[in-house]
Amino acid sequence: MPELPEVETTRRGIQPHLSGRRISGVVIRQPKLRWPIPALQQWLPGSRIRKVERRAKYLLIDCGSGTLIMHLGMSGSLRVVPCNSPPDKHDHFDLQLGRQCLRLRDPRRFGAILWTEDAPEKHPLIRDLGPEPLSDAFDADYLLHQAKARSVAIKQLLMDGKVVVGVGNIYATESLFLAGIHPKRPCNRVSRARIEQLVEHVKSVLGRAIEQGGTTLRDFQNEQGKPGYFAQQLLVYGREGEPCPSCGSPIRRLQIGQRSSSYCPRCQR
Repeated sequence: MPELPEVETTRRGIQPHLSGRRISGVVIRQPKLRWPIPALQQWLPGSRIRKVERRAKYLLIDCGSGTLIMHLGMSGSLRVVPCNSPPDKHDHFDLQLGRQCLRLRDPRRFGAILWTEDAPEKHPLIRDLGPEPLSDAFDADYLLHQAKARSVAIKQLLMDGKVVVGVGNIYATESLFLAGIHPKRPCNRVSRARIEQLVEHVKSVLGRAIEQGGTTLRDFQNEQGKPGYFAQQLLVYGREGEPCPSCGSPIRRLQIGQRSSSYCPRCQR
């Protein structure tokens, strides 16, 4: 599933092609993804795109009179292509910009295209989200406060979008390894010093993943159809049975909240 680095990579890729452009048309080939696509043909043609932002894993395209909210779901990708290029089977939506268009491909149809005329931060899918992990709002004081009030596994806390957004399975696994914290340790039993290290590593891992264009394990491609290369830097995720890069012990796997979690039993306590 595309996580924060993949969505941010996509945002940075499409922003120069969209900002300041006037929308000439909308093509909806599949009227229902995760939810029905609204009748955007009524509102968007003639609008000028002001900017492209991201909140968590949602892309927010400011069209002046409202905001187009897009989510890539589990396998979605966005590309800027000529409008006359033949669509493939899973190309469900085009936002036309003269001779070019922003095209959504979503084989599993778990993505979303929504519209709001209110401020996007008030939308029900966005209003209750936690802070961005790369922002100043996500620091040791904040995470420690969230952790002390709960007893869930520290990895579950990191992956709770109401606590902090965008730290998906891959990035939580890698950050906990670098911080030396067992993913199943109760979050209210993690010391402040280790919380500080964890916050530092979350920011570092996400930052490096964005620089590398995200992580491609199966489906993700950026707006140019290229994979993300951070998978080559993964230390423990998906490496069960391989030697730990720090101590040589075999990497193990367990289930936490119905998600697979890789860890080193020696380095992570």
